[in-house]
Amino acid sequence: MPASRGDGMRGLAVFISDIRNCKSKEAEIKRINKELANIRSKFKGDKTLDGYQKKKYVCKLLFIFLLGHDIDFGHMEAVNLLSSNKYTEKQIGYLFISVLVNTNSDLIRLIIQSIKNDLSSRNPIHVNLALQCIANIGSKEMAEAFSTDIPRLLVSGETIDVVKQSAALCLLRLFRTHPEIIPSGEWTSRIIHLLNDQHMGVVTAASSLIDALVKRSPDEYKGCVALAVSRLSRIVPSSYTDLQDYTYYFVPAPWLSVKLLRLLQNYPPPDDPGARGRLNECLETILNKAQEPPKSKKVQHSNAKNAVLFEAISLIIHSDSEPNLLVRACNQLGQFLSHRETNLRYLALESMCMLANSEFSHDAVKKHQDTVINALKTERDVSVRQRAVDLLYAMCDRSNAEEIVQEMLNYLETADYSIREEMVLKVAILAEKYATDYSWYVDVILNLIRIAGDHVSEEVWYRVIQIVVNREDVQGYAAKTVFEALQAPACHENMVKVGGYILGEFGNLIAGDSRSSPAVQFRLLHSKYHLCSVSTRALLLSTYIKFINLFPEIKGQIQDIFRQDSNIRSSDAELQQRASEYLKLSVVASTDVLATVLEEMPPFPERDSSILAILKKKKPGRSVDPADPASATGVKDATTVLPQQQLHSITAPVQHQNGQTDLLVDVLGDVYSNSQSQIGGTGLGSLGNKSISPGINSMLQNNFGGSSAMEPVDSLKKLVWKNNGVLFESDLLQIGVKCEYRSNLGRMTLFYGNKTPLPMLSFSPNISCGGELASKISIQVKQMDTVVEAGAQVQQTINIECQDDFQEYPSLVISFFYNNAQQKLNLKLPLTINKFFEATDMDGETFFARWKNLGGALQETQKIFKATHPMDTSATAAKLSGFGMQLLNGIDPNPDNFVCAAILHTKHHQIGCLLRLEPNKQAQMYRLTVRASKESVSKQIVELLGDYF
Repeated sequence: MPASRGDGMRGLAVFISDIRNCKSKEAEIKRINKELANIRSKFKGDKTLDGYQKKKYVCKLLFIFLLGHDIDFGHMEAVNLLSSNKYTEKQIGYLFISVLVNTNSDLIRLIIQSIKNDLSSRNPIHVNLALQCIANIGSKEMAEAFSTDIPRLLVSGETIDVVKQSAALCLLRLFRTHPEIIPSGEWTSRIIHLLNDQHMGVVTAASSLIDALVKRSPDEYKGCVALAVSRLSRIVPSSYTDLQDYTYYFVPAPWLSVKLLRLLQNYPPPDDPGARGRLNECLETILNKAQEPPKSKKVQHSNAKNAVLFEAISLIIHSDSEPNLLVRACNQLGQFLSHRETNLRYLALESMCMLANSEFSHDAVKKHQDTVINALKTERDVSVRQRAVDLLYAMCDRSNAEEIVQEMLNYLETADYSIREEMVLKVAILAEKYATDYSWYVDVILNLIRIAGDHVSEEVWYRVIQIVVNREDVQGYAAKTVFEALQAPACHENMVKVGGYILGEFGNLIAGDSRSSPAVQFRLLHSKYHLCSVSTRALLLSTYIKFINLFPEIKGQIQDIFRQDSNIRSSDAELQQRASEYLKLSVVASTDVLATVLEEMPPFPERDSSILAILKKKKPGRSVDPADPASATGVKDATTVLPQQQLHSITAPVQHQNGQTDLLVDVLGDVYSNSQSQIGGTGLGSLGNKSISPGINSMLQNNFGGSSAMEPVDSLKKLVWKNNGVLFESDLLQIGVKCEYRSNLGRMTLFYGNKTPLPMLSFSPNISCGGELASKISIQVKQMDTVVEAGAQVQQTINIECQDDFQEYPSLVISFFYNNAQQKLNLKLPLTINKFFEATDMDGETFFARWKNLGGALQETQKIFKATHPMDTSATAAKLSGFGMQLLNGIDPNPDNFVCAAILHTKHHQIGCLLRLEPNKQAQMYRLTVRASKESVSKQIVELLGDYF
């Protein structure tokens, strides 16, 4: 008996009821297998099945699949349902295909053809079903098959609004999996103009699509800014009665408002004054509405209202150009800090972390310091306390550093274990960055070890040791403080390590006091010995041998310790070796030898901080550097920072200028065997910056056969963006250079190679800084041999200190006798200000904020010039990186442009430098813009770079 058409697929309902009533898994499987056999027989044997019956059986198969059973038939019947004109049958067909059909299925062509038929249908319901199926499958085949149909449907004037919405969302789904589907050119402007559509639903869907497109091609879609501002200016001021169909709990179009505000965060503030004014009015209106009494007490109203508000604040922070709006946003967030809703407090703290990094709103954020500290102490939710720690870290500067560090130390004693390690890193960074004297810094780090020793990483206690070793004025205080700390009954092992190291080096500074006599120091340290790990015991053994040098009167006691079976016969090879060698050294070495071998550690070299890197690695999305208004432009005030203010880790790999690692071998290598190939491609045959004595040219002719002699090559220009290479080469002499730079200090090694069969006598290189340059660069030159034997190479080391920015090159004058004739070379030393750059990484928001801050007439230098080399993107990027600046990818809205950032280190200043290079490949021109906090620096950078592109 045929089933009734109005029973709502009664057979499906009965089957589902039977499955639910099964008492066991076996009964369920038995019932399913019976139904599968029945459906299979119907599909194979009954050729008179109508659409309703097919729909019913396909629904049963779909339900069985959702129960976790495999379905290997019924696909063709589902495809046949796509050709039905009835909505319910077509809907089930599309649902089955979306869930069960594999993209590699042989039926995919039939499915695509059916979808194409529905896309061209005049029935909007059928079109929507087809679009939903395409989006659900989202395969590469679907993207390729409909790459033109869906965009055409989206922008067509004949398409109704509900279909445009589905088309926009379908295109967004395909774009996320296959970005190449979106056509460019004429489609771009038509997609952008969907923001002007009269139907709010279309605009909402289009906003999501355009936001995704902008992230891939911001320059191509920059026209959306004006339209987004225009649309926003029509929504925000409107009343909830004006947009009744799109008002949610008295908030007009909240979802669209959020999407438009988020879209605008992909670009800097509009250049057009009118658009910028309208945008600022919208933001002010949103802030004003936040102050109005709520129109409803329901949570949905406050959620919608606050969603728009927080997105507006995010846009204000992103723009970072309107001080009034930034301060108002900060004040609004400050009100949320005391709100009863936990989520609002969390979001307020998170947003204020970003506001703290703006020079316009930093002071406004600091006004809420007491509230944030109170939140740190009283909040029940650990995630909110975590945001409070982040905000304290971000708002910290020299005026409040000691108070904030002390509050964080106080809280650390009761802090959740999940955030302790991060707090330790932040306290260590703040303590060093804003230390007014090193004794306070030492106190803070020792307190850190006392309170949270398990969470103090090696990098933290390494750093305090480096500070103490490098600073004579704090060594006595550190020794006294760590001696007192070690007297605590419960002493963390990290404290023992720090105490062992510092007392071993500087224990003599407090040995005059009977309370800290040598014997007392030794007994105190050795009382911790058996409680420590092997690595700490090894360190203490080294401390003991140091004590023998510092305090000969306790030599016998220490030797007894070395002779103990637990040391000299230790199962640990490291302890056994140390005990044996230290014992032998103390017995056989004379006092003078012992003093030489165990002399005080020399100052550690300055190295980049690994603490901040660890913090960023642990929390890559939130590790915001603490804001400092004095350095908001990227320039630190060296007059108020401690001489070694930057964090430098003892164990960090040594990284030098331009990303090169420590050079332990001769950089020239086999330079004499392949010098021709090294120089041949430089294209720098000009000798414009040197003069060569006439004798050399004549000797080239005499010794090497006239015209076949090698033309002397000076590679000074090439070494502007390279630290290693050949500076000068002729048939007589080759001069190589190897350089290392850290901060404002540098070391340059010159290699002089004699390429002739005769020695060079009275070889005398003279390096000098004339005139004004002498006050800006300090150079110390090591003496070298005056004879360069035939085929030999000698080297000369030069230590350099940059005291101020400079423009001229130091001179290098070389004189020598060759074949009884005196020769003379006048060269330039490859030393330029970019050698003292520190590449500085930053995100787009920070870069453009600092770019604006350096917008003064005397801070910017610009040059437009013709390209003299092929405009190759990779070559240009390599030159800029080699110049010492950090190449910031994905920052500029125009992907063809290059933006860079660096800090120039001198003895007295640290100067922030930002660069933007805009190539015009059609005109074969460049526009180079450099902004620096010092006019002479921006000019010098432009002069250096202008000739190399």
